[in-house]
Amino acid sequence: MSQDLTQWIAEVRTLQRQLADTQKERDQAYNSAANWRRLYETEARQRREEAAEFQTSAESLQQQLSRSPGETLGQELAASDSLQGLQQRLDSLVQRCQELTQRLQAEQAAHAQTRQTLTMALGDTFDALK
Repeated sequence: MSQDLTQWIAEVRTLQRQLADTQKERDQAYNSAANWRRLYETEARQRREEAAEFQTSAESLQQQLSRSPGETLGQELAASDSLQGLQQRLDSLVQRCQELTQRLQAEQAAHAQTRQTLTMALGDTFDALK
């Protein structure tokens, strides 16, 4: 009977250690998930701010484009002394358009990378919780 009791106590202690280890791993996983959530929220906030800036820029450009072509052309001709001045203005607008397109593509790529990284981290966290 004494040996059965000793064996039972040893088994209980082993289970207590395993439970403590599992709880420690769970707490680490929760901390990791909280950290990833914080990083995701920070990234999402930055993306929303950048999207708002891009939206403002797009609205400004849309307003410029919505003016009547004759009015816009007349203003450009009045502001420019020559055809060369108009060509330079056109070149600068095309360059600005290309820059905005590149920034948008970079933003989309960064967003996709962030989503992939956070999805993998979330999967790792779920695996760790299992």
